[in-house]
This record gives sequence, structure tokens and C-alpha cells, in this order.
Amino acid sequence: MFERERTDTQTDIEFDFFDESPTVEGATRDDAPPKRRRMPTRPPSGGTQGLFRLGVLIAAAILLAVILVLWVNSCRAGQKRAEYQDYMEAVGARATQSEEIGKDLTALLTTPGIKFADLRADLDGLRQQQAQVVTSARQIDPPGALREQQESLVEALQFRVSGLDGLARAFATVQSTTDSQVTGRRLAEQASRLIASDVIYDDLFKEGAAAVLDREGIQGVPVPDSNFLANQDLVTATAWKLIVDRLTASPTAGQLRGNQISAVRVQPGDQTLSASEDNTVKASDRLTFQVVVRNSGESQETQVPVTLTIQQNPSIRKQQKIDLINPGDTKILTFGDLGQVSFSTRTVVKVNVEPVAGERNTGNNTAEYVVIFTLG
Repeated sequence: MFERERTDTQTDIEFDFFDESPTVEGATRDDAPPKRRRMPTRPPSGGTQGLFRLGVLIAAAILLAVILVLWVNSCRAGQKRAEYQDYMEAVGARATQSEEIGKDLTALLTTPGIKFADLRADLDGLRQQQAQVVTSARQIDPPGALREQQESLVEALQFRVSGLDGLARAFATVQSTTDSQVTGRRLAEQASRLIASDVIYDDLFKEGAAAVLDREGIQGVPVPDSNFLANQDLVTATAWKLIVDRLTASPTAGQLRGNQISAVRVQPGDQTLSASEDNTVKASDRLTFQVVVRNSGESQETQVPVTLTIQQNPSIRKQQKIDLINPGDTKILTFGDLGQVSFSTRTVVKVNVEPVAGERNTGNNTAEYVVIFTLG
């Protein structure tokens, strides 16, 4: 009985506590369930702003992907161009070396007074140098699209080795052959290999490589040039016969030797200067003088200096050399980059072709023209 009374008392206290609770609103029935407070509603957090943010993120992701693709493609294009650039630079080094050997050949063949033993030894040296160029060219690894052109490059350079070797062998028969025309034909046959090398280089390598670069979309990468036999006088059998005659025998008694000034022309305008009256010449940055020289003798002449002088204060002096000129042939030498000429005053333009050994008539080696330069 005592324990039950404590329990009831506690129960009464608890009921008093709940009756005083502020959550009870108004009078309620004793048996009615308590009302639950309705929580206020809020708009969903993922509405229009959330969709906008999602769209922005998607657009940014797409833009980033596009930029990444463009960057990757740009890197690939740059790597591709660099590959072609490296190849052409490697070819250019070999092509320049070979072209210099060709220039050395021309200088060797036109050296006045050279001996046969020295000529043959120097020819063999040039052949060895060219063979080294071929070996070096074979080691170049081209881009896949240029493999065919790479083979043409090596072929062109190899023809130059064959031509030099053939010239050396043909010159070895000169002293045992009495007819210089026969030797001239032999030499011309070997020189034809040098001509073929230039044709193969230009048509099969240079033009072919340029077409590949265009097809592959490679811009700004030049294909190097290389001309081995630049002097076209070293083409015909007649020219080679004259080379043999010049190297093997001194001019016979009474044989004429010498060159002369045939004319001087002004370009642009193709104006031929007169030696007997004043000449009015329009000056410009394109002004050039063309000096026409003719071999008026009966012997082949080589390494002939030609000088043009504009006699003003300060004077302007230019000089060039004729590598080789055959009897009856003419050569045109163009003198440009003249600098500042004097205007509105009478000025003498003098041209001179250096006399050769044994030349008796030197009166036509020099010509003078009175010129008045005006503004164009």
C-alpha cells in the first residue's frame, strides 16, 4: 500500500507538468489526441538556380574539352611541322656541301695554267668529298611521306659521284689520245651525269617534296636547292675539247687571243649607252648596268675580270669574273647594288675587261660613257 501511494503521487506530478506545457493550444477533450504543429514549407533548393548552375558547368566542361582537343591537335601539328623542318634542314646541309663541291669543280677546270697531274688529283679529292656527302645523306631518316623523295635525293647525289669519277678517268686518257675531239666527247659523256643529277634533284626530290608538304598541310618549310653544274658551258663536247686544248697546248703562233666590250645596257628600260654622246639615265633602286663581253679571239679564256666604275666623288667600283668564255661567245654581266649616284652632273661610266695573256689588241677592252643621272 505504501509503494502504490508513491506511484500515484508521482503520476499526478507528471500530469501537472504536461498540463502546463505551452504546446497545448486551447481547450481539448480529455480523450482527443494532441494536435501536431505543422511545420512551414519552403521552396525546393534545386529549382531554377540549380538548373542554371548545372547548365553552366556542362557548358564549361564542353568548352574545356574543345580547348583540350584543339590544344592536342595544335601540339600534334607542331610536332609534325618540326619533323619536316628538321628533315629539310638536314637535307639542306648536305645539299649545300654538294653545291660547294660543284663550285670547286668549276674553279678547278677554269684555273689558268693548271697541270694535268694536279687536275686529276684534285678531281679525285672532290669525288671523295661528294661520296662522303652521299654517305651522310643516306643516314637521314625522313618523315614517312617523304621516303620516295629521300631515295631520289640519294640518287641525285650519287650521280655526282659517278660524274666526278668519270671525269677523272676520262682526263687520264688525254695524254694518250691525239684527237682532242675524242677526249672532249668522253668528258661530255661523264659531265652528262652531273647534268642528270641536277635534273633528278629538281624534278624528283625538290618538286616532289614540295608537293608532299602541300598535301600534308605543312607551311613555311622551304625545300633546299642544290645545283652542281651551274656553268652551262661545261655541257657540250665542243666546250670540253676547248678545255683539253687549253690544258694541253700553248696557243700556236699567230693564234688570236682576247676579249672586247661589245655593249653596255641600262636596266630597267634596256637602254644601250652611246660612247659618242651624253646619256640620260633614270636612277632608281633597281638601276643596273649590263656589260656585254665577247671573246674575239680563237682560244678559250677563263677567270676574266670585268670592272665597272662610276667616276664620281666618292667613286663606285664593282668587279666580277667570267669563269669561262669560248671563242665567238658573249657573256652578259649585270652590275647592281650601286649605291648613291650623283644627280644632274656629267659623270663618266667606265667598263674594262682585263687583257688575257698573249692578247695583242687591247684597244677594245675599255669603253667610257658620259652619263647624267636623273630622278626616275
